[in-house]
Amino acid sequence: MAMLEHISRLFSYDDWANREVLSSLRAADAPPARSVDLLAHIVSAERLWLQRLVAQQQTLPVWPTFALNQCESQIDQLADLWKNYLASLGEAGLVDSINYKNSKGENFTSQKQDVLLHVVMHSVYHRGQIAADMRAAGFTPPYT
Repeated sequence: MAMLEHISRLFSYDDWANREVLSSLRAADAPPARSVDLLAHIVSAERLWLQRLVAQQQTLPVWPTFALNQCESQIDQLADLWKNYLASLGEAGLVDSINYKNSKGENFTSQKQDVLLHVVMHSVYHRGQIAADMRAAGFTPPYT
């Protein structure tokens, strides 16, 4: 399997998993605020990394205050944005580098394939935190 195809599959999984988390939070009578904040962070960070990859200005804070409907809107938008970006990238584009500043203003250079893997792994990490948070609050987290 080519690397771009593999990364595209990871982003399809990421979209599915984000939607599963959203559904489980919606099903909770009073979803834990931290879980909602973590989902908002996931979608905001995914948009931030996409904007870095296409050399656009950051449009959302790293830790936004979103309600679940705003998270859903971001998830819907991101699904198409990532699909289009990956389709336009091409296999050869994976090894291209980008220069960016992190949220602390530090300069970095990374290959696009490394950034893409980071985006997916970052989201997985925070979905794990959401699962633990939901469990601690007495809810059943999604099985992602």
